[in-house]
Amino acid sequence: MTISKLKNVSVKTTLLASALCLGVVAGATVPTLITGQPAARAEAVEVTAPAQPVDFTNVVKAVKPAVVSVQVKTEIEPQTIQNFTIPGFPEFRDLPEDHPFNRFFRRFGDQNDQNDQGDQKQKKAVPHYAQAQGSGFFISDDGYVVTNHHVVDKGVEFALVMDDGTKLDADLVGSDEKSDLALLKVRKPDRKYQYVKFADTLPAVGSWVLAVGNPFGLGGTVTAGIISADGRDISAKNYESFIQIDAAVNKGNSGGPTFNLKGEVIGINTAIYSPSGGNVGIAFAIPAEVAKDVINDLQHGGKVQRGWLGVHIQNVTDDIADSLGLAEAKGAMVTSTDETAPAFKAGVQVGDVILAVDGDEVKNTRELARHIGRADPNSDVELTIWRDSKEIKLTVHLGTYPEEVASSGSNGSDSQQPAAPADLSEFGMTLQSSDEGLVVARVEADSVAADKGLSRGDIIQSVGGKQVTSVADVQKEIAAAKDNGRKTILMRIKTDAGIRFVGLPLKK
Repeated sequence: MTISKLKNVSVKTTLLASALCLGVVAGATVPTLITGQPAARAEAVEVTAPAQPVDFTNVVKAVKPAVVSVQVKTEIEPQTIQNFTIPGFPEFRDLPEDHPFNRFFRRFGDQNDQNDQGDQKQKKAVPHYAQAQGSGFFISDDGYVVTNHHVVDKGVEFALVMDDGTKLDADLVGSDEKSDLALLKVRKPDRKYQYVKFADTLPAVGSWVLAVGNPFGLGGTVTAGIISADGRDISAKNYESFIQIDAAVNKGNSGGPTFNLKGEVIGINTAIYSPSGGNVGIAFAIPAEVAKDVINDLQHGGKVQRGWLGVHIQNVTDDIADSLGLAEAKGAMVTSTDETAPAFKAGVQVGDVILAVDGDEVKNTRELARHIGRADPNSDVELTIWRDSKEIKLTVHLGTYPEEVASSGSNGSDSQQPAAPADLSEFGMTLQSSDEGLVVARVEADSVAADKGLSRGDIIQSVGGKQVTSVADVQKEIAAAKDNGRKTILMRIKTDAGIRFVGLPLKK
């Protein structure tokens, strides 16, 4: 190698060494070369699995005696056809007079009436009964048993079959449809019954659980699985969230317990997701924390006491959040209340967004209902409310949730000559003034209004928080929103289904 080439190599080597010292190679910084520490690298996830499968035998042996099969006798209202009764066949109720089945039932339906020649008088229907089955479990040694409301609903007689085959008559102590929980009591306790207790905490998702119950009448059945998820919302009628498990649960498991590996009840099996009606590995259980409060109320009075705020609410959409200046779409928006409600008395207004209860964040309407429903009636709660682009605090003295909350119907109004319709081209709809507000007379297809679900007959009661009676009022509020840099305008809409808020995007 020549001297010149050696010089070039020496220069290149020097430059490379300098670059490495500076931590720069091909444009990439290498700070570890400056400090002299080894480069930090992400490690692949590695979990040490148990060497042997989990053995559930000790748990099963301990809890099975506390689990029972629940047998419920229910009365079926029979269907009558002319002068005879056909229980359980509603499809034959309205047959034409000359239908072959109708003639058949007239001939053979009542063997005691041989002279029936088409007499149309109906005879009194004889009561008919059906047997329903579910599961349950003892929570005390004196015979209190937890099950589902839908298992005992409309029942007239109740019996419990223990794991050893002993059959016990029981009475219904109380039942709560909202939580789908019920409490039975052995009528004549003749011994101390082995019982189980509710867990204080919910195991993490992925934890092993056992379901024990009476699927298809096969009492004492045990299945194993894991907690697949928690916080599931599965029912409009029940505002509580549920635990999802993949242990096999089928018809008849309703009301049965789901156990952790300590033998504690973490949930009560109440529903399955199944297109076929059988187990597909998705079952839902009522959390123990909910069950404990409900069962305690049922045991001490037979009724569940829930807090009552007294507002109608809806979820906050992105459009609504933008129109109100909220950073994100969260909370529960108040759509209506009345002067008798605790919320109204405390100063809660229509259009307020409830963001938290006693400092606990409220993400949606279900979470608000959950917080208030679990609170003690006649207790005070602090609401964090978004109003006029800022947070305020209000203290509300809760009432007791009424047995039936009456839905207010719309009041009639005096007949007046309607005003001429006017177009609101901003959103693609035609409006007409009325005593209640602006009635939507027409909605253009593929318009902004149609996209947001507005339809003919809806009533716009307010825009941007201001009551409106004319299209001019609406246009004024739209202009004000645009001047304030809003991208959407909030409208309060009254529909046949109730009152809701809609955020409509504004044109630039």
